Amino acid sequence: MTRLLAPFLATIITGLPVAAQTVAECDWRAAAQALPEPWEAYTRTFANGAIRMAVMDVIEPAAGPMHLLVLSPPLDETGGRQCRIISLQDTFGFAGLRLDLAQASYDPARGLAVSVPATRWLSDSDSYLDGTLTTTINQATGEIFAWMD
Repeated sequence: MTRLLAPFLATIITGLPVAAQTVAECDWRAAAQALPEPWEAYTRTFANGAIRMAVMDVIEPAAGPMHLLVLSPPLDETGGRQCRIISLQDTFGFAGLRLDLAQASYDPARGLAVSVPATRWLSDSDSYLDGTLTTTINQATGEIFAWMD
């Protein structure tokens, strides 16, 4: 329930339009062949290496092929991190993600917040809109929220 309310509350508090993004368990969008080359340019670590993010480019649909991969605590019983994939909506991705320009901050009550410049396709006007994809990751609880403004 909290996961669904976070973007709504952000809209009320800031008065700005906020669109909730889809955070799902990793699937075909997280396959290694979707990591663009050079790999170093499309992946970053945060929280002293405990959290890794990577841009995934699944090629199609051309207007939204990019997704954001998140590997983060809590660890499972074998020591592996949880794996989540963030998409614009369902399995439709972003037109662009600039992980190289990401900005991170930490709030002990919410966790790590990473803001990534992102571009999304607007189907109703067949145009593109630049904005910021913000993802919060709580390492203790494993909760991940994502929204774009």
